[in-house]
Amino acid sequence: MKVKKAVIPAAGWGTRLLPATKAQPKEMLPIVDKPSIQYIVEEAVAAGIEDILIITSKDKQSIEDHFDKSLALEQALEKQGKTELLKEVQNISEMITIHSVRQKEQKGLGHAIHCAKSFVGDEPFAVLLGDDIIHSQEPVIKQMMEAYEKKETAILGCKTVAKKDVNKYGIVDFSQKDGDIYKVEDLIEKPALAEAPSELAILGRYIITPDIFEILENTAPGKGGEIQLTDALKTLLDKRAVYGYDFEGKRYDVGNKMGFLKTTVELALAREDLGPEFKEYLKELTKNL
Repeated sequence: MKVKKAVIPAAGWGTRLLPATKAQPKEMLPIVDKPSIQYIVEEAVAAGIEDILIITSKDKQSIEDHFDKSLALEQALEKQGKTELLKEVQNISEMITIHSVRQKEQKGLGHAIHCAKSFVGDEPFAVLLGDDIIHSQEPVIKQMMEAYEKKETAILGCKTVAKKDVNKYGIVDFSQKDGDIYKVEDLIEKPALAEAPSELAILGRYIITPDIFEILENTAPGKGGEIQLTDALKTLLDKRAVYGYDFEGKRYDVGNKMGFLKTTVELALAREDLGPEFKEYLKELTKNL
């Protein structure tokens, strides 16, 4: 069965970006000129995903509004003859069908994923975390969808991280490696370096089978008193094979201040319309530092 649906959890408080996130969703903070969540949605669309569910929470209506039509704005742009901007605005609301559901209590990523049960049904589905923008030639979730078609089971998007960073991620213990695909034996959530079986970390992309929902319903709160997706995936390992996929691409964590700054600078430099001038500006700026 092909992967046609994607889930984007976007219900968190965004505490690492306070005070900017006090009154607006962290997912709507702009990276250059697009809110960060639009990059995530565009990756899913480019991968061939047909339907997207965004898991939101109270006070995050602006996410839904961003992907809806804005007739007043479109009429104003048309009247002013700003055809390029008009087309860009229209494309946002027309590129895919966006659904949303609220996570009424923030009980962790596993709980957020369980909110997608009725949307997903009995199909495999993609999960793209809202804090992770990945710059790549081929959309990362498409790379993983191709891996899923080979293995027909859960696929975890992974990259090797520095030893000093293993305590920040879910870490994969694997027994076999076939090219970019690893046979997962165990998952450890944010281990100390001495307890980490590898430096292969799960980084913001998943293809998950629908039997995860029954597991999530019976998963007790773990670290931080939250229902952890990693804990549910560990249980899934008892039922079926799970693989890690070492994807091609550079991952940016836009959920913290330094990551947000780095992402903004690097994606601006990669733009044909902004990059050359911005690069010269940075050169001049750094001369005096």
